[in-house]
Amino acid sequence: MSVTTPVSLVLTQAAPDIPAPHIEYGQLGPMLLVFGIAIVGVLIEAFAGRGLRFPLQAGLAFVGLAAAFVWTIALAWRDEPHHVAAEGALAVDGPTLFLQGTILVLALVSLLLIVERKQVHFAAQASALPGSEAEQETQAAGLVQTEVFPLTTFAVAGMLMFPASNDLLTMFVALEILSLPLYLLCGLARRRRLLSQEAAVKYFLLGAFSSAFFLYGVALLYGYAGSVRLSVIATQIQREAGSEALLLAGVALLSVGLLFKLGAVPFHMWKPDVYQGAPTPITALMASCTLVSAFGALLRVYYVALENLRWDWRPALWGVAILTMVAGAVIAITQTDIKRMLAYSSVAHAGFLLTGVVATSESGLSGTLFYLAAYGFTTIGAFAVVTMVRDTGGEAAHLSRWAGLGRRAPLVAGVFAFFLLAFAGIPLTSGFTGKFAVFSAAVQEGATPLVIVGVLSSAVAAFFYVRVIVVMFFSEPEADGPSVVAGPATAAAVVLGVAATVVLGVLPQPVLDLAGHAASQLFVR
Repeated sequence: MSVTTPVSLVLTQAAPDIPAPHIEYGQLGPMLLVFGIAIVGVLIEAFAGRGLRFPLQAGLAFVGLAAAFVWTIALAWRDEPHHVAAEGALAVDGPTLFLQGTILVLALVSLLLIVERKQVHFAAQASALPGSEAEQETQAAGLVQTEVFPLTTFAVAGMLMFPASNDLLTMFVALEILSLPLYLLCGLARRRRLLSQEAAVKYFLLGAFSSAFFLYGVALLYGYAGSVRLSVIATQIQREAGSEALLLAGVALLSVGLLFKLGAVPFHMWKPDVYQGAPTPITALMASCTLVSAFGALLRVYYVALENLRWDWRPALWGVAILTMVAGAVIAITQTDIKRMLAYSSVAHAGFLLTGVVATSESGLSGTLFYLAAYGFTTIGAFAVVTMVRDTGGEAAHLSRWAGLGRRAPLVAGVFAFFLLAFAGIPLTSGFTGKFAVFSAAVQEGATPLVIVGVLSSAVAAFFYVRVIVVMFFSEPEADGPSVVAGPATAAAVVLGVAATVVLGVLPQPVLDLAGHAASQLFVR
């Protein structure tokens, strides 16, 4: 070959014909749109003036998430039941679209609470005496923390990607995309900053450990199957090829990472501390959207890659579900902080949801999808009420401060009592319909003892829900009791939570049918 031969010609002759990767941008539109608005939000934060940041960031986040939701609905109405995109890295099927739509709606409602932090800040600034500690805190906090909007949209983008992942490396990338912004958001509380920063550091350290377990499990499963694609792993399990020790160890370590994001026992210790220390709007986002996304990823791994191994992982998941339901319900009784109580309530509900996963059937999948949607709306509504009950030190989180709230603000106390009864699973609420859906699916698949434990745990959980109601309506109010500060955005979030809890309890069939239709379109190849 001549020395004067162009380098491009040499490369063309040496390299084989490699086809360019085909990316289905239309199928990935909702995820790409949310990623795009997150990047634009970072640019706005860097270059926009201080006075323009809040309207630009809030408007961009609302419009972007709403547009992504509309795009998701358009994808769900296509004739094709499922589609594999991005060279097989992502699966766009019925469960993916149902979960993505749920995440986007819950993120929009949570965004109402995040936007309201500006009004709460101005109220605190107006009530602060000149030179006082409160004034110094509000000045140090800045006019408004607009960085929460790009961080939130990045987290939501990761949540959309997590349940759609069709291979384990893509799933790990999605896990980190959704987790890293949440670590930062947890430390942005304006009051009780040390508690908030402690929660952020604790969440980061434990999350890093869980990610390491997840990645080590991915490596072992790659060693077993020679691929990280879920369908290839399922095929290798069906053929009983490879080392069983690698397979079981990989599944165990992978499950640790997934169960950590759910807050299942014994990987739940981060949840009460983080829920208590994080700003309440961020807690609402985590308690609803993150749980939906994590369960979506868990369902995809167990129902697609490990379906042929269910006789090995089902007994372990039985034990985790029982521990999660019992521990969440029992420990919640001892809590005197409202947010910590709701955190242990979330732990118990993760156990109830795991009964649907244990069913390993289409009805179990559809029941879990419905439960996730119903629980998400109720959770955001409950945390929205928590942000409204305030005293001079900020949110009145201690249970004793809620004494007599039914006399001071009967409407707010009544709404919170309704949410608590929905958590308890009282008939004609979404909580009852969701529990009935997952419990009936578990009974059909022979998990009746697990359902009995779930029913008994629900009865125990009802005790601490009713205790809060008794404190609000049957205790004497304190002279310096908290007041109710309700901005329009928070009120809208509460109204949406109440409406969804009522509709999904009284007329649940359309959403149940939608979840059943989505479950029937699970992509398993």
